[in-house]
Amino acid sequence: MKTVLQQTRRDFLRTSLMSGLAMAAGSRFAILTRADAAAPKTTSRVALMAGDDRANNVFRGLKVFEKEIASAIGSRRVVLKPNNVVVDVPLCATHASCLEATLEFLKSIGKLQNAVIAESAANGPAIEGFTNYGYTRVAEKYGVKMLDLDEGEVQIVHVFDEKDFQPHAVRMSKLLLDRNNFIISAAKLKTHDRIVATLSLKNIVFGAPVKDAGFRWGKACKPGAKCDKPIAHGSGFRAINYNLFALAPRLHPHLSIIDGYDGMEGNGPVRGTAVDHKVCVVSPDWLAADRTGVELMGIDFAKIGYLNFCAQARMGEADMSKIEIVGEPVARHIKSYKLANNVEKQLIWMTPPKVEG
Repeated sequence: MKTVLQQTRRDFLRTSLMSGLAMAAGSRFAILTRADAAAPKTTSRVALMAGDDRANNVFRGLKVFEKEIASAIGSRRVVLKPNNVVVDVPLCATHASCLEATLEFLKSIGKLQNAVIAESAANGPAIEGFTNYGYTRVAEKYGVKMLDLDEGEVQIVHVFDEKDFQPHAVRMSKLLLDRNNFIISAAKLKTHDRIVATLSLKNIVFGAPVKDAGFRWGKACKPGAKCDKPIAHGSGFRAINYNLFALAPRLHPHLSIIDGYDGMEGNGPVRGTAVDHKVCVVSPDWLAADRTGVELMGIDFAKIGYLNFCAQARMGEADMSKIEIVGEPVARHIKSYKLANNVEKQLIWMTPPKVEG
């Protein structure tokens, strides 16, 4: 009896033989949804795939942009960044089969040689998450290295803190800051207890701050050990939204994969509950990908501060009428995700602070 992984591999090989996703009439894998003649001209494309095979959803979404991705990577190192906010809660983390599908795709376009899997988890060594979530097997299968960003070179970046209105220094991964690398964000559809929803941008921006080896489970286990991730959050809902916006030009992904096979609702990004959604979003335009993800979660886009700021600064496309969806119609797959219990407090970013004097 064939295992699920064997079946997925067979699907990969079958799909790899195609010149790309079948876009002709009769294809059940990719249906091009076009705006009518009166609608605004589209400026970005997003692949939306759905089905009972998570890995195949990811692989098919990537195949839509095969030539574009291969050209953009060129000879650059590929950094595949999963979302492992903690090392011991599988639902909150990128699934191993999502990474497997991505590496299989990179192999199919001849871009696997310089690829690495890299992460900095919030509560422990990245290698623990890699082991717990099954990444080690995947990395060995494709011959790619796994890197703990906490052990790599850092660069100092300053962020805003709303308690003292001062810039604060943060040690951030030089690997993710280096625009000569091709950054892939392998994120998940999740609600969030500070910024309403977390998608592909946040996975990169707040994965970049590092911590010392002696910092585990929210506390220093060795004298002087510290974690710089809380500094980047800026001590409040206004600051965290602003810092995400301000850091986006330097830390956005070049390619966004948002796995919504099993999303998370409620008190994410760690303590939420599962949503059976079975979708995947892929796009070279990270903002268009995140905007589509928000739509799929049934969330009012106006509530998400950092993405609205990025849209105002034209960092990508956030107007759904200008995003060309390849694959499944968005409307067919919208689910209303329950938001975090403190969502009303989070929305304080929408109200300017009072200035005395």
